[in-house]
Amino acid sequence: MPSADELAPTNAVTAIAAADSAAALTHFAASLRFETDCSDVFAALAQVTPGFVLLDVRSPALYSQGHIAGAINLPHGKIVASKLVDYPENTLFVTYCAGPHCNGATRGALRLAQLGRPVKLMIGGITGWLDEGFGLTAASTHAGPRENQALSR
Repeated sequence: MPSADELAPTNAVTAIAAADSAAALTHFAASLRFETDCSDVFAALAQVTPGFVLLDVRSPALYSQGHIAGAINLPHGKIVASKLVDYPENTLFVTYCAGPHCNGATRGALRLAQLGRPVKLMIGGITGWLDEGFGLTAASTHAGPRENQALSR
């Protein structure tokens, strides 16, 4: 049987001790309040009423090249109260951007939170979506809330 020293050699992973289980539980439970993943979004979008509005916060040019079906294009820099007035205050928004190399989804989520709106970030973005094997659409739909009321319920 290996000794404790053999199981835990000092390296970049083990140099800082792991948090205790209670701290890990608090941390990971909290992270799910802020984030969702591509697989969960895909499954929710397959339902009649997914319970959120999916926002593609990339540029209109990138959106038109390919986006998640059902997503609304609202670039993170244009998220302002006037663009959200037709959505009920308790509407959950889920933001995504190009992928882990992009902070647009975080910027969009920050703007929504500053406006007092419930928000989660879809980790992985387009890169994660494609990695999961899910497709994109290039259909040009810059629909507003009236056209996507089912998404906001």
